[in-house]
Amino acid sequence: MLTVRMGKTGLVVSKNGFGALPIQRISKAEAVYLLQKAFYNGINYFDTARYYTDSEEKLGAAFAYTRDKIIISTKTGAQTAEDFWKDLETSLTKLNTDYIDIYQFHNPAFCPRPGGEDGLYDAALEAKKQGKIRHIGITNHRLAVAEEAIASGLYETLQFPFSYLAGEPELKLVEECRKADMGFIAMKGLAGGLIHHSASAYAFMAQFDNVAPIWGVQRESELDEFLAYQTCPPELTGEIKDRIEADKQELAGDFCRGCGYCMPCPQGIQINNCARMSLMLRRAPSAANLTPEMQQEMKKIETCLECGQCKAKCPYGLDTPALLKKNLEDYKANFVPNL
Repeated sequence: MLTVRMGKTGLVVSKNGFGALPIQRISKAEAVYLLQKAFYNGINYFDTARYYTDSEEKLGAAFAYTRDKIIISTKTGAQTAEDFWKDLETSLTKLNTDYIDIYQFHNPAFCPRPGGEDGLYDAALEAKKQGKIRHIGITNHRLAVAEEAIASGLYETLQFPFSYLAGEPELKLVEECRKADMGFIAMKGLAGGLIHHSASAYAFMAQFDNVAPIWGVQRESELDEFLAYQTCPPELTGEIKDRIEADKQELAGDFCRGCGYCMPCPQGIQINNCARMSLMLRRAPSAANLTPEMQQEMKKIETCLECGQCKAKCPYGLDTPALLKKNLEDYKANFVPNL
């Protein structure tokens, strides 16, 4: 089984990390079954967040008796030291543990530092001193913040979107983390559902011995795919390379990753779904995207105020209002003509 050393943390994790965001969508019993199956088949790293509703609680239920054999990372979106401590205590309780291996600032718009008015980094240092967290990490979708975090020397891990659709800036981040002896945790390894061939995604990740991917798992069939790769790792054959290049060509340019950081919309538009509808219908056709309910969600795009809030908050610099209109036009022209 491939493993990854998480930089200066010294933690060694399986190349298959379990991304626990999707388990908030399934029952507690189903989630516990998946989590325990992953553990008993060699996965030792599980990533969650305070933001992921009951995901932490499900991890706590699954690993009440095996806590010392796994590595858990979670996240806080707190903006103040007071809220930091509230989030941390809640996470410890939900996870049924007295320590968290990697505690991450969840996509902050800035890089928390010691002495900052927000008090976040100082709170993390105190929590580490108390033994409640063991390592301090940061997650982000903004290159500038990620680069600052690496250069600061303050963080032991960086979690950032990384897949075979990545460009030179993301590849540079991976190398900068290597040089800084900083763990690189790859989120969105399947590009938020736009990559459909997990073997290609795994083979791409296997090239980087310092990258720890976390795969979002919701179904047993998805888990089984990645477990199979532990014994028979896919290789970057000519066929897989061709598939990767074809996907890069199709998804080149501006496309919504579905991260949701542009929301909420004052008009109630489901931006993270509606702004990528065309790609989802063509790459993963689903009747759910054509139901009367989804048609009404798409129709809400017509109420866009052009307020610019979503555009200003997009970590990828997309012109979100224009992207929404483009998707609505395509939806009407090719899928629901009478909308």
